[in-house]
Amino acid sequence: MKSPKLIMRLLAIESSCDETAAAVLSSPLQVESSVVASQIEDHQPFGGVVPELAAREHVKALPFVLKQAVAESGRGWEDLDAVAVSQGPGLSSSLLAGLSAGWAVSRRLGIPFYPVHHLEGHVMSLFFSQQAQEAEEVCPALVLLVTGGHTALLKMTAPGDYEILGRSIDDAAGEALDKGARLLGLDYPGGPEIERLASDAVRRDTWFPLGTPHGEEAKKRGGPFPFSFSGLKTSLRVFLEREPSTARAEVAYAYQHAVMHTLVKRVDQVLQNDREIRSVACVGGVAKNQVLNQELRARVEARALPFITVPGPYCTDNAAMIGAVPLMTEMDAADVFPAADPNLPLRGLRLR
Repeated sequence: MKSPKLIMRLLAIESSCDETAAAVLSSPLQVESSVVASQIEDHQPFGGVVPELAAREHVKALPFVLKQAVAESGRGWEDLDAVAVSQGPGLSSSLLAGLSAGWAVSRRLGIPFYPVHHLEGHVMSLFFSQQAQEAEEVCPALVLLVTGGHTALLKMTAPGDYEILGRSIDDAAGEALDKGARLLGLDYPGGPEIERLASDAVRRDTWFPLGTPHGEEAKKRGGPFPFSFSGLKTSLRVFLEREPSTARAEVAYAYQHAVMHTLVKRVDQVLQNDREIRSVACVGGVAKNQVLNQELRARVEARALPFITVPGPYCTDNAAMIGAVPLMTEMDAADVFPAADPNLPLRGLRLR
């Protein structure tokens, strides 16, 4: 087996939810190919991801996605030095599909296999930005991670060394957007649909509560800067029942504002309390929201700090971000087949 210390080119696989993705990367951090097969149309009739359906689609798509990623890289299978695959968190059956495919490739080629934390992949995606070429230049970095299933504020001292400053104690921001869209009669995924509808709002005088809980219990569960979005969904449902005549665009604008302003407010509070931060980044699928980007940029740049945005294709689930983890951090290759872990803890993580 090739030495894990000599990774020059690797194949990465992502299958934690409803995207089947593969990528080929070369050292130090060059994406040679990135292929994503989306299942959005398969799950839209159900208003969300159906785990059994997602797993079946991964099994069907993986052979073709892997072949396409290697072919588009201009390399051959024999040129690969390692394989990296999402181990968790995510849907168990979906994770298992990717892990099985990646393990088979690594055993056939006799190369190291790296099980990767999906959320660490999102964090590493910030290094695909032209604004973050060297870790030493941006760290300590404040990273706002906002995906369909997770919302957290992390302080990254260095790649692989993280301190959690805040996380959601219930729903994630992306989950709140999906649920809100369903209540508004919009398609899945909800975030882009709400953003489009909100842009048509004429009146903007409807408001919903922010998801910034206080109290010792919230801080015990979510850190010093916790989030909470479950009550926001309830507020939307009650409002729609009481005020059914309110224009849907106005409601969508107010709902989106509550989600995004909650995120921005927490970032601002951390920056007020931590003078070590050298840069701020927003990663994950919700990072594509333009309202969030504009508000964050204004707050961050007002403090004379760089605001790092991830290129669009690397915000949502993709395999390139998974491959970035073993290229950017020190980690051990797996000696035995790793179990899929829907609740995989993030390595190098400390709770303040």
